[in-house]
Amino acid sequence: MPLVSIITPSWNVEGLIEETIRSVQNQTFADWELLIADDCSTDRTPAIIAGIGERDPRVKLIRMPKNGGPALARQASIDAAQGRYLAFLDSDDLWLPEKLERQLAFAKAKQAALSYTAFRRINEANTVTGRLIEVPASLTYGQLLENTAIATLTAMVDREISGPIAMKNEGYDDFCLWLSVLKRGHTAYGLNEDLARYRVRGSSVSSRPARSAKWVWQIYRNVEHLSLIKSAWCFAHWATRAWLKRRAF
Repeated sequence: MPLVSIITPSWNVEGLIEETIRSVQNQTFADWELLIADDCSTDRTPAIIAGIGERDPRVKLIRMPKNGGPALARQASIDAAQGRYLAFLDSDDLWLPEKLERQLAFAKAKQAALSYTAFRRINEANTVTGRLIEVPASLTYGQLLENTAIATLTAMVDREISGPIAMKNEGYDDFCLWLSVLKRGHTAYGLNEDLARYRVRGSSVSSRPARSAKWVWQIYRNVEHLSLIKSAWCFAHWATRAWLKRRAF
């Protein structure tokens, strides 16, 4: 049984998926499985994943029966996961070699249901763009409602502490998941070390600020069922932090 199950959705990333997988294979911590749920790619993405899996059985391809978006693909990987810890990595992002080792030690020391790390952005040519995106030391449910600090590629969940994990089929399904964990009374803890690379692509799901803002508002109202006043308060703080983060890049 692997200790860490890595949850990765993929769709039409034939030029990037091999590098993402390699960043996992290069981890100093090796007790993991990489579960890549391919969302009906029309390019060579599934073939590339399958080929790597033949050489490294820790890399496992899950074929989605129909295109349903990243939330359903992530859930398919979660359903197949055997590890105590779930780590999240999108198919165009990268980890630095000590990411799992450093974060696991940190999560165990904090007894964290949910942990996250700092990161930097890169472009499609792998050039680092902007400063280190630092993270707060901790976040409660109420604080996360107003914050953008937990980047998907840095998140790790300890299922023995968090309780059941399930994705909601929403825009920003990852934000919904973090909220669902913290709503149970847990605190998320941030490791302020540079351990990941978030790739900025024009075609990525979260690349449009207006759409992202709409998704967050819908989560407040339709998922978390916040009042209009509470939603407006949280959204004002979330939007300010999101703007400052983009501006800082």
